Amino acid sequence: MRNLRIILPFVAVMAVLVLIMPRTAKFDYEYRKGAPWKYETLVAQFDFPLLKTPEQMMEESLAQSQKTVPYYRYSTETVARELQAARSIDLGEHSYLSAGVASSLEGICARFIVSDEGVKGEGAEVIYVQKDKRAVKYPASEVMGLSEAKSALRTEVASLDAGVDADSLLKAAGVYDIIETNLVYDAQTTELVRNSGDNTISPTLGYVKEGQLIVSRGEIVTAEISQMLDSYKKEYEATVGYEGPKALQWLGNILIALTLVMALFFALFFTTRGVFRDGRFLYVMTVYLFTAGAAILLCRTDGDMVMLWPFTLSALFLQAFFKNRLIFSVYTASLLPLLVFSDRGVMLFVMFLMAGLVAVYSFAYFNRGWKQFLTALFTFLALAIIYCGFRLIDYTEAGPFRDLILLLLSSLLAVAGYPLIYLFERIFNLISNSRLNELSDTSSSLLRELEQKAPGTFQHSLQVMNMADAAARAIGANELLVRAGALYHDIGKMNNPQCFVENESLLGGEAGTYHSELTPLQSAHDIIRHVDDGMELAHRHKLPPLVSDFILTHHGTSAAAYFYTKFLNEGGDPALEAEFHYNGRKPQTREQVILMLCDSIEAASRTLTDNSPEAYDRFVENMVSAKLRDGQLDESAITIRDLILVKDELKTYLARIYHERVTYPKRKKTTK
Repeated sequence: MRNLRIILPFVAVMAVLVLIMPRTAKFDYEYRKGAPWKYETLVAQFDFPLLKTPEQMMEESLAQSQKTVPYYRYSTETVARELQAARSIDLGEHSYLSAGVASSLEGICARFIVSDEGVKGEGAEVIYVQKDKRAVKYPASEVMGLSEAKSALRTEVASLDAGVDADSLLKAAGVYDIIETNLVYDAQTTELVRNSGDNTISPTLGYVKEGQLIVSRGEIVTAEISQMLDSYKKEYEATVGYEGPKALQWLGNILIALTLVMALFFALFFTTRGVFRDGRFLYVMTVYLFTAGAAILLCRTDGDMVMLWPFTLSALFLQAFFKNRLIFSVYTASLLPLLVFSDRGVMLFVMFLMAGLVAVYSFAYFNRGWKQFLTALFTFLALAIIYCGFRLIDYTEAGPFRDLILLLLSSLLAVAGYPLIYLFERIFNLISNSRLNELSDTSSSLLRELEQKAPGTFQHSLQVMNMADAAARAIGANELLVRAGALYHDIGKMNNPQCFVENESLLGGEAGTYHSELTPLQSAHDIIRHVDDGMELAHRHKLPPLVSDFILTHHGTSAAAYFYTKFLNEGGDPALEAEFHYNGRKPQTREQVILMLCDSIEAASRTLTDNSPEAYDRFVENMVSAKLRDGQLDESAITIRDLILVKDELKTYLARIYHERVTYPKRKKTTK
């Protein structure tokens, strides 16, 4: 059953990876400008457009933005007024020319007329004319100036009757005054059109025909060949489908996903095997899927946007709950899809791996308030340096400003997304390292209250904390969690501190006086109650469940042995044994087992009189064996190997604390 809880999450993650993997054909050639083509001669299998490089697009965009295409509004009101005037002109004695002059005038007025200053925009070859709510592009040659329009009318009228002075006739009849400019220059729209001019740039330079040679084996990949290869690759991956059996394609994807998931399994197995046994395992799988899944999806849909995804946030998510050795191995495994599926996989993998490690290191020092932005800065610098290094290897004239901006945003998103850790704490019932450090601060209000009300218990908790910390380090358990659990495991004692011998003399009483007038059953009830009191205090002070669980499990379901034995010796009924047992829960995790053992050993070690290594060996072995015989470790995840290491560490710890000391001789008094 336990193995099934480990296997199922791996199967689920593997299934998701298989489903989101690309289903299109892959261009299986790697090339770089300046390097020889190491494959067979490549000939185009189909027609494809030759795409412009980003540098060419930028150059054309810049040139286009410097050209001004004037934008005019066509005045239909002006033209209507001119046409009406043309029909009512009076030529006097030359009235026989009225129809011809009116027709010529209508033709002139129907054309595009501007002022004598001419078309706006130096060297403009075309103009935009908004007519009937539509903007249409016209050659600038179709536009005439006001004087040019009058001259054209004069020429046409002169052709009607060579014996008439056309210029004098048109002036006398006021025909020249009828002609007006019908195009109104729109400066604002002209500027908008100029700024959006790059939208009209064609992304292609032409087409490469089927059968055309792209590159020969051994030929140096020049800029032109690289451009052709880039275009061919994009068209190939976009249009060429998988031509083999679908079953084989699915099998291939399954094998790749299995490889990726197995890399994660071994990363956990060889670094922090204990994570399989607790609730953090599902959290690790979620973070892995967040990283690996995003890498696959982005490489499949928009490879350029991989730069924007905050992969370094995954490293920070791991840093909140785990040690560095797990962070490095799991984070590295989660970035492997970049190597498999991205065209720039090597660069992206190295870049985000190093940036993630920098983020983890810097976040240990800059994790509060505005200082978090220093972490974002250091992360961005790591990304930018590695990115520029790869760019210098494959030099291009265009600056990498877009990519650097995306990397900067990625670094900021990593810091902005970190507060999600508090949501994960709730969802996965976890507690972050930073939160554990805060709880382990002995200046907190709850621990200060414990020190004041139950000073002996407080000192006992400190000793248990140090002992448990050493034991947790010996087996790779979560020492921060153990330290916090040790500090709070006995907080319930401050509700009735004199009930416990370590506090009596410190609070003005004599050791043993509290229980002298109580029956063993009454004493046991008062002792046992500190677990329930502790859970009530933990709930009131909102301690995380992972910490309050230590209150419930540090005695497990064991009995208050001293008073139960006394009860039996005084003739008590063995049927009442349940009254002497703690209403707790047996330890489940390695950390809870460590605290149970350290709590019992620290308290009992004060009675030791023999400070020899053999005495410590027998003492620890007897204490642990008693817990095993009582069944207190039956439900725990601790292994025999871990238990042996814990026992060895506790024996060494006791020897360091209670070692023999030199007795200083008294100085004899001398008489003069």
